[in-house]
Amino acid sequence: MSRFTRFAWLVLLYNLAVVAWGAFVRATGSGAGCGRHWPMCNGVVVPRAPSTATLIEFSHRLTSGLALLLVVAMAAWAFRVFPRRHVVRRAAAASVVLILTEALIGAGLVLLELVAHDASLRRAVALPAHLVNTFFLLAALALTAWWSRTVPRERTGAVVRLRGQGGAGALVAGSLVGTLLLGVTGAVTALGDTLFPAGSLAEGVRQDFAPTAHFLLRLRIWHPTLALGVGAIVLGAAGVVWLTREGEATRRFAGAVVLLFAAQLVAGVTNLLLLAPVWMQLVHLLLADVLWIALVLLAASTAAVARLGARPGELESAASAAAPRGDGSTREVVPAGR
Repeated sequence: MSRFTRFAWLVLLYNLAVVAWGAFVRATGSGAGCGRHWPMCNGVVVPRAPSTATLIEFSHRLTSGLALLLVVAMAAWAFRVFPRRHVVRRAAAASVVLILTEALIGAGLVLLELVAHDASLRRAVALPAHLVNTFFLLAALALTAWWSRTVPRERTGAVVRLRGQGGAGALVAGSLVGTLLLGVTGAVTALGDTLFPAGSLAEGVRQDFAPTAHFLLRLRIWHPTLALGVGAIVLGAAGVVWLTREGEATRRFAGAVVLLFAAQLVAGVTNLLLLAPVWMQLVHLLLADVLWIALVLLAASTAAVARLGARPGELESAASAAAPRGDGSTREVVPAGR
């Protein structure tokens, strides 16, 4: 594994931690900790005698700023190491764009006061939009790291073909779309859990079906319902890929998707039974993020292996040999059969 690839994986892991901390800000109602000020905090650069909410929000801004710098550094390194039109360059550039939009959405939430105890429709729309952008950011970061290892430096242009993937491709695509929608409903459900906590499971059910229930409570039922349908698609996709694709990495991703979705279902039920404590919300979110990353890599690996016609282990071994070194050089690889 090259130094760039290791750095790219570390940037992805760090961004996962930042995402989790952002969820902690929302779950603890600390989003208004810096007032209606951005990028300043309560009108100053460094808050004095800050409250707990201010410390939580301000620390999230600091970690998010570092995440931005790391992504920009990763992209600059990618443009130095990889040639023009290389897919790693494109994924890294997309990462920069997406983390900038991530910052803008976060700023909008603060400036429009869609934080803390706000239960408006605007916030119910803004949070899912924030989550979708986060998912796309994590996907771009994961693909940057993965392709830097598996796509030889000399190969430019497209490395994934969407057409001609058959049933496996359709199921994987459906899994990605379904998981994205599941994440959107999860964001709305988490917001409802935070703003309208229940004292017991029975009380929570009564809240959801009360004639005068807030719309956020009425929407909560859609998340577990959708989870069952999406789960069937995800497990079906992983099974078909396992049976029809021979790449070792592809099968590993398929197995990881099955395990992660099972863990996510357990976490979801536990979150419901425990009445959505903050720590369980964070576990649930992190599992969702990791499952999304595994699905993205499964999709990329499935399409790449099918397109390149690689035999089991061939793509991975070739990628390992052809991966760029820290100085940008590579070892020449002659694929089998040529």
